Amino acid sequence: MPFLTIAFPVFDPIAISIGPIAIRWYALAYIGGIVLGWIYARALIKNSKWWGGPSPITLLDMDDFILWVTVGIIIGGRTGYVLFYNLDFFIQHPAEIVELWKGGMSFHGGFLGCVVAVIGFCRKRGLSILSLGDITCAVAPIGIFLVRLTNFINSELWGRAADPSLPWSMVFPNGGPEPRHPSQLYEAGLEGILLFTVLTLMVRMGALKRPGLVLGSFIAIYGLARIAGELFREPDPQLGFLWGGLTMGMLLSVPMIVAGAIIVVMAWRRPFPTPIPGSVP
Repeated sequence: MPFLTIAFPVFDPIAISIGPIAIRWYALAYIGGIVLGWIYARALIKNSKWWGGPSPITLLDMDDFILWVTVGIIIGGRTGYVLFYNLDFFIQHPAEIVELWKGGMSFHGGFLGCVVAVIGFCRKRGLSILSLGDITCAVAPIGIFLVRLTNFINSELWGRAADPSLPWSMVFPNGGPEPRHPSQLYEAGLEGILLFTVLTLMVRMGALKRPGLVLGSFIAIYGLARIAGELFREPDPQLGFLWGGLTMGMLLSVPMIVAGAIIVVMAWRRPFPTPIPGSVP
């Protein structure tokens, strides 16, 4: 092993095993992200000062929305992986599309699934699509962070070959003999910790008073963070590098940056809401 290269700390991808039942860390990351996100979302809704008055989304609305967004994440994430990353394989093996326990989820597909869930739920309840989108995006980095950690635990989606002198380069057990960037941890930091911190500061500065501002910021910043992370991440072997050395993750993130910027501009151009008399300033 090259000097200074860190040996990958091999983890068991199965967190809990009871007889024939095996619960993987990957599944727990999704469950934990949804539960923690739900708890944080309820805290956002309760804090009227961040909204300039009562939240347009009630606690009951959020409780009911959890099932919608969970289904959106699962169906969207799997559909995105099938269409964007491995379509040829699944055309030949269509039965494996539903075999989620074998892995294979796409963030971009999961995000689109969430968008559909938000729009459908809000139309049914007569709620603000932008406000529910703001809440959903404010809590989303929690789940993203946990999933990226499980990518590391599973020794998957590892990084490109790194200079052996890089103190934190690692040799992954299924990534060949060369030391690589632990890109899963880079993405956990960028898409999880950094994005959550920025959005939380925005919320505390009154961003929820401008519907769509958190939503647009999440979309744009995630797109930038994902592209930055992809610079160190080995592309999926079935796709490799695409046009001009870009990866699929980069190409899917470019429209996010554009769409996010447009939503942010539109949110800023809306008149700032007048405080409700008697509300907490």
